Amino acid sequence: MSNPGEPAEQAEQKAQQATTAPGQAVAHPSVTLPAKAGVEGLKDKWDRHWEDERTYAFEEPAGVPAEEARAQIYSIDTPPPTASGSLHVGHVFSYTQTDVIARYQRMRGKKVFYPLGWDDNGLPTERRVQNYFGVRCDPSVPYDPDFTPPEKAPKNDRDFIPVSRQNFIELCEQLAVEDEKVFEDLFRSLGLSVDWSYTYRTVDDTSRAVSQRAFLADLAAGHAYSADAPTMWDVTYRTAVAQAELEDRERPGAYHRVAFHPADGAAPIEIETTRPELIPAVAALVAHPDDERYQPYFGTTVRSPLFGVEVEVRAHELAKPDKGTGIAMVCTFGDLTDVTWWRELDLPTRAIVGRDGRLSRETPEWIAQGADPKAVEHYAELAGKTTFSARTAIVELLRASGDLLGEPREISHPVPFYEKGDKPLEVVTSRQWYIRNGGRDAELRQKLIERGRELQWHPEFMRARYENWVEGLNGDWLVSRQRYFGVPIPLWYRLDERGEPDYDSPLVPDEAQLPVDPAADVPAGYTAEQRGEPGGFIGDPDVLDTWATSSLTPLLLGRWGRDEDFLGKVYPFDLRPQGHDIIRTWLFATVVRANSLTDAAPWRHAALSGWILDPDRKKMSKSKGNVVVPSEILAENKPGYGPDAVRYWASSAKLGADTAYDVTQMQIGRRLAMKILNASKFALGLGTHAEQVGRLDLVTEALDRALLSRLNATVEEATRHFEAYAYAQALQVTESFFWSFTDDYVELVKARAYGGAGEEAMVSAQVTLATALDALLRLFAPVLPFATEETWSWWRSGSVHRQPWPEPVAGLSGQDADAGLLDAVATALSEVRRHKTEAKVSQRSEVARLELSGPAPLLELVRAAEGDLLSAGRVAEVSYSPADAEALTVTALDLAEQPAG
Repeated sequence: MSNPGEPAEQAEQKAQQATTAPGQAVAHPSVTLPAKAGVEGLKDKWDRHWEDERTYAFEEPAGVPAEEARAQIYSIDTPPPTASGSLHVGHVFSYTQTDVIARYQRMRGKKVFYPLGWDDNGLPTERRVQNYFGVRCDPSVPYDPDFTPPEKAPKNDRDFIPVSRQNFIELCEQLAVEDEKVFEDLFRSLGLSVDWSYTYRTVDDTSRAVSQRAFLADLAAGHAYSADAPTMWDVTYRTAVAQAELEDRERPGAYHRVAFHPADGAAPIEIETTRPELIPAVAALVAHPDDERYQPYFGTTVRSPLFGVEVEVRAHELAKPDKGTGIAMVCTFGDLTDVTWWRELDLPTRAIVGRDGRLSRETPEWIAQGADPKAVEHYAELAGKTTFSARTAIVELLRASGDLLGEPREISHPVPFYEKGDKPLEVVTSRQWYIRNGGRDAELRQKLIERGRELQWHPEFMRARYENWVEGLNGDWLVSRQRYFGVPIPLWYRLDERGEPDYDSPLVPDEAQLPVDPAADVPAGYTAEQRGEPGGFIGDPDVLDTWATSSLTPLLLGRWGRDEDFLGKVYPFDLRPQGHDIIRTWLFATVVRANSLTDAAPWRHAALSGWILDPDRKKMSKSKGNVVVPSEILAENKPGYGPDAVRYWASSAKLGADTAYDVTQMQIGRRLAMKILNASKFALGLGTHAEQVGRLDLVTEALDRALLSRLNATVEEATRHFEAYAYAQALQVTESFFWSFTDDYVELVKARAYGGAGEEAMVSAQVTLATALDALLRLFAPVLPFATEETWSWWRSGSVHRQPWPEPVAGLSGQDADAGLLDAVATALSEVRRHKTEAKVSQRSEVARLELSGPAPLLELVRAAEGDLLSAGRVAEVSYSPADAEALTVTALDLAEQPAG
């Protein structure tokens, strides 16, 4: 067998040499072979051809009922990559795996609906625009129709130019379109078989209208609601953040032991906190109801250090007796546990941290009216400071007052961040919009778990991640964002005579008006002059979370609300492919919206791809500097490997498996593509042609029938794997057969295929070569689209990617085709070659006599193809010696006398 791990350059040279074997056979007139086969140039050649011929165009069934049409279609809800920045090797990895599935389904006769979109709304796009153009959005700035961004963006964000909301959105649109063109070019280079005429964007007019229509439908059904409540807040972006967008990051901190003083003058109660700057916001002290240390204090009050604010000592099950001193201060709000305690214990609201991440500049009322005469003076030392600066300041105040007990104890602890943010989140009270997701409704939570169980998960264990997430929700889905570029919340609010908005009865646009921008458009019955005036109206200033639009991709692609007939042909979708890290966001959010809007699961299958890890098994990320640029590895010339090679690497990984970036696998993939090209050229150069495919009546030789028997088994096994979404196993099975075909079978029948054993035996070999090559090109086509299309074009019409998936060769039975025969003869040939190598003679050396020893059944298999063994090994005579052994061995090999010179 060949060594799949040998250097690609050496392997390519050997593959080229393999096509120059001596013989008189010539290609059939219907076959056109290149002078030299290679992977260079295939990418551009076939991308243009596929585009011109609309090879991957979705053909919507016409003139048939929707139910019948649905059975003909395989629809894929493809992830829209974030169109900000650049694609990374992880995109290449996961999108290839989806494409392999799509190509297989197309060859199975399905009309594959496989569109691709771009997620260009939300924070990532805004941040990229700010940094790229050197601007920042300021809604107070008037629109400038002639605005031109600076040629070079300032390095310091403090020097960014303020622009109007409309100018900012126009820049977002401009850059997103430019980025998306780059992305499309890269995906074309990868060979994705998407129908590019179905490309969509998540902030174009259609997407905005669908997203707003869905929001209004959820609002009318009671699934969406607004509330003034504490929410996680990113102080950099000045926006609320949903639970699904949180991530804990390990950060250094310190425990500060602080004294609270009982009203009766008893010994102080000691608490430990990592956030002493929030002492001005303390609303209670909380201990576990079973903690005997604090049971005497429940229902009593203590006074906060520095400020003398009276707070009650309360009991709650979430308090941890073994954490710190066992009693915690509840601030409104330090974290989400504080929110729970505040809500369940009905505590007063004493918020001091604003949306800018700074402590209130005004002295809070409860401090100004407190008993400590120095309270206002102490708070003045903190007012207006960031939480970090306030922490330093209050520690000095506590140290001076004697309320800091000992020195801070340094620790490392998890701190919540927005997944795209750079500073710790704060909990800020604000009015936000929510969609019900089961976080506060046990019945809905169970319904969504059942929806997850309607799906077929690949791999199956990923379903547990989904259910764990749903069961761990502690609130509804926060969908409003305080940003500019995105889908506006399509509502206005009446202003009363005092100019106060009526949030309980929003003004809703007519569906025919969608999409609307409440910041620019006017509700029915009002004029533009009434905006912001008492008795007039205001528009909702927020946009929807990017997931609120992305969660609608099946409905957006299925033309929900626009073409119900088309929706019935593709929905529920067959497949949702995505990364396992966004089960909690994209996958779950889509299930939530499908459940509320269509009362169904959005797809039938969920395929979860893994992460790409660097060679040290660490996740790739820009911050770590270990990201690989896809364009480099997709280049067909060094140092690149070409798209087929990269696809081979991606297709070798199972769904759900985190996979190391491995150029060795790409080298093997490139060698495989080269071997397909050169082995095909060799086989076709022997006179093999298309009319011979499947002509079992012309296959007379035992070795040929054995090869076809193994081919049948390979087709059946690869098909079973593909049907189970196990494309990696299908590739492994196919590749194993291919190397046996090229390294064993072709070597054994080479002389016969040249006519060395007569016409009938030659045709038998040619038919077998044609039949195997035809099937192999189809089997490899989903993974290696460029090499297989190139080879197919030499001898077949049309595209291999529009051919049916191979079927087992009809009429071949186990009685007349023993698949083990090939192994037996190949083993015998290998033994002959090994002895020649050990004798330090050429493989072309003649053998006068060969004696084979081994189990009688294996020897009988070799006898059945004795002629091919003798020709391939240049053996004049062979004898057989049955032996009580497990394998065949050469017990004697006599070289013929070599000619002088």
